[in-house]
Amino acid sequence: MRHRSIAVAFAALVGLAPLHAQAEADPTVLGAVKAQDGPLRQTLAALVDVDTGTGFVPGLTRVEAILRGRMEAAGLSVEARPAPTFGGNTLVGTMTGTGTRKLMLLVHYDTVFGEGDAAKRPYTERDGRAYGPGVADAKGGIAIILHTLAALKAVNFSGYGTLTVVFNPDEERGSRGSRDEIRKVAAGQDYVLSFEPSFDEPGIDAATIATKGINYASLTVQGRASHAGGAPEAGRNAVTELAHQILQLQDLGDKDKGTSLNWTVVSGGTKPNIIPDSAKAEGDMRYFVPAEYDRVLNQARKIVETHRVPDTKVAFALNPGRPPLPANPATAALGERARAIYAELGSDLKLVEIGGGTDAAYAYQPDSPDKPAVLESLGVVGGGYHGPDEFAVLASLTPRLYLATRLVMQLSQDKR
Repeated sequence: MRHRSIAVAFAALVGLAPLHAQAEADPTVLGAVKAQDGPLRQTLAALVDVDTGTGFVPGLTRVEAILRGRMEAAGLSVEARPAPTFGGNTLVGTMTGTGTRKLMLLVHYDTVFGEGDAAKRPYTERDGRAYGPGVADAKGGIAIILHTLAALKAVNFSGYGTLTVVFNPDEERGSRGSRDEIRKVAAGQDYVLSFEPSFDEPGIDAATIATKGINYASLTVQGRASHAGGAPEAGRNAVTELAHQILQLQDLGDKDKGTSLNWTVVSGGTKPNIIPDSAKAEGDMRYFVPAEYDRVLNQARKIVETHRVPDTKVAFALNPGRPPLPANPATAALGERARAIYAELGSDLKLVEIGGGTDAAYAYQPDSPDKPAVLESLGVVGGGYHGPDEFAVLASLTPRLYLATRLVMQLSQDKR
């Protein structure tokens, strides 16, 4: 999930005004947020110490109960909506305020880790970092959301029209059972704030204003089997043709547009003495520009019409996965507001594009790109995602909680 910082350039592109002189931090909000530091860590530990790998229903059910209880205690009405593909429920909590703006806070509660990992690597803190399975991706984001609710209650703020929280159980497998619910709930919102983690890299403390979409490419070849020693000429080598096609297709990416197509899995043949009659490759396509799906599909199908091995059949397919969150003025403007709030703490929030897809792309409505405005990576700062050394930076908890709380308050009072 590589990224590039584009805050200044993109702001100029869409005609946004530059940030004004740094404002002072709101002392009431900052005090309320600082008071959440200990409780937030306790919440994070409780979440991390339960296995919630996608599809591990016992663990997902335990965390679902925690989330439901916490939301209901904060005053939200909670509904569980099944995510049947892998199991578990998408939780949708809503509460009504005194204003008119509709805000949605979103993140997933599944991880990539297996059963037993939480027991092997329970939540720990050392050297300014918290460790444990999913501590940043995305249980840190869950903790930020829950304690944003607590901070808002502490400062007696209810100026939103509705505040909706969505926790889904299958993001790490493409949100196939929850994406329709995310789209449906997001369609009625003014703003969607998504709490995937940011990156711990030198000079980078970021929110995300564009994410790549993901498509899954497949390339199949049908040839003809024959004896590899006795009659190789009678066969039609599917592996040879597959190699030829992969080489032909290797330049389908477009670096200027951020489009890539990488072949990642290859199979073919059965025994060393048989000319293979079938072969298959699978690939990963990433893209920012929605029109790239059609371009790559059409060009690839034209390219594979040219064969090296005669009398073979070749088919290329491109199966849609997670769509992109394209660069757009509404998200860029929301990002600039987040930067201004972060500046109240004397910190610089970068606005970046990332190569990994997220649920923010499902919340984005391409037929109505100005509503809701969607901003990603408002969770904790961390690193080592999906690995045994995944971590969250403890020093990021207070700034990120302040940012989320102030964003909810400011957007709730937006008169535009």
